[in-house]
Amino acid sequence: MFDFKDHAVLVTGAGAGIGLGIAQAFHGAGARVALGDLREPGLARAAEKLGRSERVFTHSVDVRDGKSVDAFVQAAERAIGPLTVAVANAGVYPNSPVLDMTVDEWDRVMETNLRGVFLTCQAVGRRMVAQGTPGKLITISSGAYNSGRKGAAHYCASKAGVVMFTKVLAMELGQHRINVNCIAPGLVTVDRNLNEVSDEYVKTLVATIPWGRPGSPEDIARAALFLASPFAEFITGEVLSVDGGSGTGRTYLPYSGTTRR
Repeated sequence: MFDFKDHAVLVTGAGAGIGLGIAQAFHGAGARVALGDLREPGLARAAEKLGRSERVFTHSVDVRDGKSVDAFVQAAERAIGPLTVAVANAGVYPNSPVLDMTVDEWDRVMETNLRGVFLTCQAVGRRMVAQGTPGKLITISSGAYNSGRKGAAHYCASKAGVVMFTKVLAMELGQHRINVNCIAPGLVTVDRNLNEVSDEYVKTLVATIPWGRPGSPEDIARAALFLASPFAEFITGEVLSVDGGSGTGRTYLPYSGTTRR
């Protein structure tokens, strides 16, 4: 359905999980893909999964560091050509109650989840504007942007920041025909060592999902393909929730009346 054979796509946090799923989807649709991640072993495994070819480029990047991000973007364009799509996906998912949280913990989450999105979108956006070509920027937030949970004040705040950053950037780049949209995943099943959540948490949350299951990286990837496609040409500054309906409201409540209507 989606054809990206003439596109060059950059994805951060692409060594595993959602980022890898997104990179695989674009690669499967014919795109040339640049995978960035802080973990080089993860990048090596990701490249093997995609099949090493001239359409796959990997590069270590620390999204908290502007020089590192700029180096990744420049290297990606040398390897796969001018970027037409970028997905700012890199993020961390720690847990810590506010009263126990250190400043370093807070800063690490904000620097990765929010500064990283800013730096990635800024670097790619500058290249797109300089080249005078339309493009698509996609940020990855979370259902946590408007639904808090205990132990994740830093995470929730960072993801709320991503949403508002996306909206403002969409205002600024509209004149350049650069779409900027956000995907807000719900619970997504990835490698257990990356999930960092308990079985009890997963079981409780799944019970509130009308669709009856967690999401998968493929679910998020399909949303990214849509937002990067011509079908979404007139969509910008939006948040697309991909959560099986968990964000619809208090799904755990029974019917309020005695008779179903």
